[in-house]
Amino acid sequence: MKKKIKKYFKVWWLLSKNSFMSMLSNRLGSFFFLLGKLIRFFIYLFFIIILLKGTNSLAGYNLNQTVFFYLTFNLIDIISQFLFREVYRFRPQIVEGTFDLVLSKPINALFRSLLGGADVLDFFTIPPLIIALIYVSVSLNPNFFSIILYILLVFNGLVISAAFHIFVLSLGIVTLEVDHTVLIYRDLSNLGKFPIDIYKEPLKGFLTFIIPVGTMMTFPAKALMNLVDFKAVIISFFIGGMFLFLAIKFWNFALTKYSSASS
Repeated sequence: MKKKIKKYFKVWWLLSKNSFMSMLSNRLGSFFFLLGKLIRFFIYLFFIIILLKGTNSLAGYNLNQTVFFYLTFNLIDIISQFLFREVYRFRPQIVEGTFDLVLSKPINALFRSLLGGADVLDFFTIPPLIIALIYVSVSLNPNFFSIILYILLVFNGLVISAAFHIFVLSLGIVTLEVDHTVLIYRDLSNLGKFPIDIYKEPLKGFLTFIIPVGTMMTFPAKALMNLVDFKAVIISFFIGGMFLFLAIKFWNFALTKYSSASS
């Protein structure tokens, strides 16, 4: 097991290095892409500050709490893009038939399609984002247990994000459609920029249990603020595990529907 993990890490590292070299071939475009992401981040942050300065609270949360929700959303979202960027390049493999080459290699096809090269541009934004999270979290007075729970629920959020991306890959095999499905996922996940408490039922319940954006984005921040009970935490991990299980099942089903380029 240890050797297998080491093997796949080496493969991921090699693919990520290739992705980095590809990025260097278009430095100007990469610079403007990163600049655009930073501008969008600060525009939303500015909007939150202006909004809370006028209302003093959002669904009962003060400015620091709302900013922490937003930063947590960005942490999960950016790490997901950093890890799962290969999903955005999956459709040409299906259309052109090069996915046959992936299936013929002694590497798990799902690993190659999901984690086939990290986005280095997103990696550059992760360290300053973590620093900002730590800075804001100090004002929330978390205890040791809430910090550990926050980290575990962030990991659970990444598991749910991975499941969403696996569903996208599977739909790409079945329907040849990836780009629009990814955009739908991103639109849904953007609802987690703010705590889901701002939404009314049944939308709030839908975003918590059916399309678990709230479980993915909101619960980690609420855990650090000691605003979730033990039952909700258990349900969160159950949802994460169930979504990943269903996504892998759907992936295996989709592979049975794949028609190779030679067929």
